[in-house]
Amino acid sequence: MRSSNPVFSRRGFSRSGGYAGFNAGQQPQAGNPYANSPYANNPYAQQQPQTTGQPFGAPPAAPPQTGRMTMDDVVARTGMTVGLVVVMAAVAWVAADARPDLVLPLAIGAGLVAMVLALVQSFKRKAVPALILAYAALEGLFLGAISNYVDSNIANGAAMQAVLGTMAVFAAVLVMYKTRIIRVTRRFYQFAIAAAIGFVLLMMVNLLFAVIGGGDGLGFRSGTLGIIMGVAGIVIGALFLALDFKQVEDGISYGAPREESWLAAFGLTLTLVWIYLEFLRLIAILQGND
Repeated sequence: MRSSNPVFSRRGFSRSGGYAGFNAGQQPQAGNPYANSPYANNPYAQQQPQTTGQPFGAPPAAPPQTGRMTMDDVVARTGMTVGLVVVMAAVAWVAADARPDLVLPLAIGAGLVAMVLALVQSFKRKAVPALILAYAALEGLFLGAISNYVDSNIANGAAMQAVLGTMAVFAAVLVMYKTRIIRVTRRFYQFAIAAAIGFVLLMMVNLLFAVIGGGDGLGFRSGTLGIIMGVAGIVIGALFLALDFKQVEDGISYGAPREESWLAAFGLTLTLVWIYLEFLRLIAILQGND
C-alpha cells in the first residue's frame, strides 16, 4: 500500500516492500545522518542507463541533467500553487464581505471538493498539474471565506496573525533543516506519520461525537484542550514541512524527473494549508476565551 501523503507516494517511496532503503543490504555510511532514513537509496538509480563495467542500477559518473528536477522548478511550481491559493482566497474574502450568506456555504462546498481532489492526486503515481492547480484554486476559495468569517465574527485580525504564524513556522523549520538541527531519519519519519494519524483519528472521533451529541463533541476544539490540540496540530505540520524539504533535497540529488517538482509543490502547499488552518483555529479559541 502506498502512502496517501503525496510526499511519499512517488516512485521509490512505497510501503509495499518496506520503506525505500529500509530493506536494502546497504551498510550505513559513516558521517551520513540519513544513512538509515527512508531515503537512503536512490529510487531513480534504476532509470539510469547501464554502461560497460558498471553495476546495474548505478548512476553514471556524470548523469545528464536535462529533464531533471531542480530547485528552480520546485520554487516556481510552489509559487504557482501557493500564489493561486492566495489569489483565490482574496477573491473569496472580497465576495464574502458582499454576500457572506451565499459565499460561505459555497466556499465550504469548494473545500470539500478540494479535499477530494487532494486525495485523488495523493494516490496517483504521477503528478497531474491541472488537478493540483484545481485543488489550489478551490482550497483558496475555502480559506478566504472561512478566514473572513473568523476574522469578522470571532477573532479580529486572526487571518493576518495566522499568515504570519505560518510564515514563521516555515522559516524556522527551513533554517533548522538547513543547519541540520532537524535531521529526517527513519525514526523521525515514523514519529511524524504516527502523530499525524493519531491526530486525525482524534479529530474524527471528536466530529462523530459532535454530530451525535451536539456541541463540540469531546472538546478537542475548544477551551484548554482545544488550545493543546491546536499547538499539537501546528507541531505536526512543522514535522511534515521537514519531510517536504527532505523530499525536495533528495529529489534534486537523485535526479528526479522534472514533473515531480509538481508533487513537491503539492506536498508543500498541503502542509502550509494545514499549518494555516491550525493557527486560525488556535487564534479563534484564544481570542474567544478572552
